Amino acid sequence: MADANGLRMLRALLWAAVVAAALILLWALFLRPEPGAQPMALQSLGKGDYALVTADGQPFTQADLAGQPTAVFFGFTHCPDVCPTTLGEVTAWQEDLARDGQQLRTLFITVDPERDTREVLGEYVSWVPGVTGITGDRAEIDKAIAAFRIYAAPVPLEGGGYTMNHSTQVLLFDAQGAYFGLIGYREDHDRAMGTIRRLLAS
Repeated sequence: MADANGLRMLRALLWAAVVAAALILLWALFLRPEPGAQPMALQSLGKGDYALVTADGQPFTQADLAGQPTAVFFGFTHCPDVCPTTLGEVTAWQEDLARDGQQLRTLFITVDPERDTREVLGEYVSWVPGVTGITGDRAEIDKAIAAFRIYAAPVPLEGGGYTMNHSTQVLLFDAQGAYFGLIGYREDHDRAMGTIRRLLAS
């Protein structure tokens, strides 16, 4: 009886392996996207009619997302932890890239334009190589938040004032302005660098 049960279990495992192999083959032949292809929902990421301005007074629109590989991060200058940490990580990425004579254009777009003027943003990002601060009026910032599908919302503080909750990932775009991928908050440095180097080589 025990042998019969063991044989039935073995047959079940073999059938499960056959089905799994068939599903993998089906995915490989018919469902797997081409290298570099993105789901339809991501192909429009970053596209919109927003009209922003850089810290040095230059206009920034969807068209300016193209031209060179770019990292985009949304944050604000009063951010207590996420934004300084991410800017520190960007600094480390740029230091690694500089050894190979490279630099990654990085855009820091504020989610708090009421406080983050051009002057404030420019000073805030000035210590990080390759980073450009971007702001605009609230309506245009909201358009950009929607275009990049970023979450951002004010949170009241006790005693008055507010902080901002916002998405923490760094979005990557290729030289044509198409979405390439993302780097998570506090992602392992070597893994992030691998993604960045693939972006720059694309």
